[in-house]
Amino acid sequence: MRSHDFSAHDFSHDFSHDGSDELDRRGGDREGRGRRGDSRRPGRRGRFDDEPEPDRRGRLTEAERVRLAQQREDHADTAGGPAEGDRWSSWDGAEHGPTPHPSWLITELAAVDTELGVLKSGKEADVHLVERVLPAGAQPDSEPGDRVGDLRCLLAAKRYRPAEHRMFHRDAGYLEGRRMRRSREMRAMAGRTAFGRNLLAEQWAAAEFGALSRLWSIGAPVPYPAQRAGTEVMLEFLGEPDGTAAPRLAQLRPDPDQLADLWEQLVRALMALAGQGLAHGDLSAYNLLVHRGRLVLIDLPQVVDAVANPRGAEFLHRDVHNIAGWFAARGLPARLGDPDALLAVLSAEVFRAG
Repeated sequence: MRSHDFSAHDFSHDFSHDGSDELDRRGGDREGRGRRGDSRRPGRRGRFDDEPEPDRRGRLTEAERVRLAQQREDHADTAGGPAEGDRWSSWDGAEHGPTPHPSWLITELAAVDTELGVLKSGKEADVHLVERVLPAGAQPDSEPGDRVGDLRCLLAAKRYRPAEHRMFHRDAGYLEGRRMRRSREMRAMAGRTAFGRNLLAEQWAAAEFGALSRLWSIGAPVPYPAQRAGTEVMLEFLGEPDGTAAPRLAQLRPDPDQLADLWEQLVRALMALAGQGLAHGDLSAYNLLVHRGRLVLIDLPQVVDAVANPRGAEFLHRDVHNIAGWFAARGLPARLGDPDALLAVLSAEVFRAG
């Protein structure tokens, strides 16, 4: 396995390609983007507990069992398979992101995923840098003798930690309003049994993937969610082709004009969430990226249904005051960054969404 040191860029996440073609490809009616088998009446806003739930078997969820089995099969396939340390593309069998897929994303099953290193280790998840390569000879339109190069893309593989290492210390507050239908599973999660802890990990992965899919589909500034398999979510990389991740907002020292522009982008992003009845739930300058001048929301497993969650207004208030305080400390004029004025506008938008 090739290894690179990305410790200088401890920010996790997600890589990007220049998103210039994304909005052009997102057109069309958004009404049909709901869940499969959705029988909700027209006009009713979807809730997190409307999502279809994965099958369960034993202590591991079924999706996680399949993902781990596939990794074992890939490792065992040494004849004619990928080089040691690599694996066949994990696209097959995973839950896929919104369509149409971005042009940079490689979906062919002949592609190979190579681990390049760890971008970030956190309490709940580790984020790995993955390069997906489609060899020239495996490209659909290639002919023998064609001089075409390999196709490549970078992805961030966010893997929620196994049960014995995970520290989801704030599960209860965030999960209110996301009720599950199976009482056995609710009891397992509440009791923190081995099955319940594994179930919680997949719930967080599914929540983040679902929120990103929903927000990306309406044009909100989030990384594209490429795929999810069990407790692993693979995301668009926001950064440079050499694997340098885009900086967190907290790492920047913007001048007054840049600061005002970033604030305006933030307000638009929060309005997009509020229009879906959502609050980020853990918003700070540490989970906002700035990629080539564009502000991007990340770290959304704890996204809060601000309507269904009894503490929704509390989470929204905390988000707004936390991030407004960062901007004020760096010189944003109070007339532009009034947190109470912004909170009033967002609360009204959430109310309309509900």
